[in-house]
Parts: sequence; C-alpha cells; structure tokens
Amino acid sequence: MRKLVLASVLLLAACGTPEAATPAPSGGVNITADQHRVRAEKVDAIAALVPAEIRDRGTLVVGTTGNGTPPLSFRADDDKTVIGVEPDLAQLVADVLGLKLDLQASSWENLFLSVDNRQFDAGFSNITVTEERKDKYDFATYRKDTIAFEVRSEKTVEVREPKDIAGLTVGVSAGTNQEQILLRWDQQNKAAGLPAVKFQYYQATSDYYLALQSGRIDVYAGPNPTSAYHVAVEGKTKVVGTVSGGGTIPADIAAMTKKGNGLVKPLQQALETVIQDGKYAEVLKRWNLTSEALPASEINPQGLPRK
Repeated sequence: MRKLVLASVLLLAACGTPEAATPAPSGGVNITADQHRVRAEKVDAIAALVPAEIRDRGTLVVGTTGNGTPPLSFRADDDKTVIGVEPDLAQLVADVLGLKLDLQASSWENLFLSVDNRQFDAGFSNITVTEERKDKYDFATYRKDTIAFEVRSEKTVEVREPKDIAGLTVGVSAGTNQEQILLRWDQQNKAAGLPAVKFQYYQATSDYYLALQSGRIDVYAGPNPTSAYHVAVEGKTKVVGTVSGGGTIPADIAAMTKKGNGLVKPLQQALETVIQDGKYAEVLKRWNLTSEALPASEINPQGLPRK
C-alpha cells in the first residue's frame, strides 16, 4: 500500500489552501478507496426542506479541497478517491436529505467561486465562519476551529497560555491565524519581562515535523486536525494544548452555501440529526477529532471579525 505523508498547509482563518498530499504512514487509519463510511437514514421531514431544484436533481453537489491535508479531505491510496472527515460528514448530510452525494474536488479559490455560481450546492472544506464571508454565504456549523500545540512524546511541556511558550523555539506557518495568535502572545510575554519566543518557519508541514523530531523546534503550532492525524499515525508526538482558531474569540467550521438559496436550514437540521443520533461522533472518532465536536449545529453564528 502506498504510504501517505502530511502535506504542507496554509490555513488562514481556517483555512487557506492546503497543498497536495504526498505519500505517509497510515498507522492503522483506513486510507484506502474502500472507506466503509458511517451512513445515516433519510429523514423525510428534513428532505422536504431541500430546494426543489436540488431535490428533483437527486444529488447534493459538495465541493471540497480533495488534494488537501489529512485528515480533512485528501486522496486515498488510489490517488483518485477523495476521503477524510469532510467527505464523511458531507455523506451523512446527503443521506439525511435523501440525496446522492456528488463530491467534487476543488482548489480553495475555486471552491468559493463554484458555490457562488451554483456549480456546487455547498462547500465542506474546513471553512471557518467569518463576518465577512457571511455577506455572501450561509453557514451551518459542524466543528470547532482549533489550533494545536504538538511536541515530541517525551516532552513534559504544556501550552495553555502565553507564558507557556516563553523562551521556546516554536515552528509556525507564516501568514496563518496561529502565527498571529503567537505573535500577540510573544508581545505579552516580553511586556511582562519573560523571554522571547524564537520562531522558525519552513515550507511544508513535513519540514516542521522533521524539525520537531530533530529538536530544532520545541513546539509545532498548527491546525488541530493535522496534528491529531499526525499523532494518530506516527505515535512519536503528542498534543499538549489547544486554542481556538480565533484566539480569544470562539471560531467554528461550517458547511457553506450560497446566501439565501434555501439550503442552509436543511443542512443545519441534517447536521443536528446526526449529532443527536451519534453518527457524527462516530465520524469524528474515526479521524481522531473528537475534541472538535460541537454539541449542536447553528446557522450563521457570530464569525471571526472583519479585518
């Protein structure tokens, strides 16, 4: 079986465009095309809420960045089938709505354009709710947006607040939410007379993990799903703390659809159904993302503030 490595990722406001995945250890995680996905039953009352055009077509066209980063949405070992937590959740929603899932791999930029022009009914691609995005799109939430701090297994450090990174060498991707959070933490630390952070920047996620294993960095700060997957498949590191992708502001990942097209309510109700019946929890557990579970799905909650 071909092995998978984590690809580099640039996730701005959860989520910029991840680069294509290249081969890395699966560590017991099913990365084959035969996924045996968790499935749900149709709920007639919710299916009836789907706009007639989509209902008559019989398919739910969902865009996702299929060349992205495990475990979000990436290619299986056949280099063709799109798998991950995002496709799994999209499948549950399509099931509840009584529709066949038509999963379309897309670049990050084209994902938004394709929802705009109705080529895609919805986007499931680690998309964070922001106030700016709410001008053009409706959102139904399904996961917390979380940043993780990852260290080698033998390390005893914990990262809960700014002082915990004082004096450490931290790997973080330039231009990301996590970098902005850590830069603010570093400023607070220096103002309090604590040692400065030494920031290290590399080109790809795999480079950060090599730096972590060699001791060139003490901590890697990146998207929690990426770290959770890496911990699960490699077994040489651990997550020692998390923070919201919005820093002090809670941030949520959501299914995105064109504003006012009538689809967001059935999406939200389908998500709420699988949250309540336990199918949602099964999917998150499968990809080691239980910590990102939401107790309920919301429509258009407060998003990250405008820049």
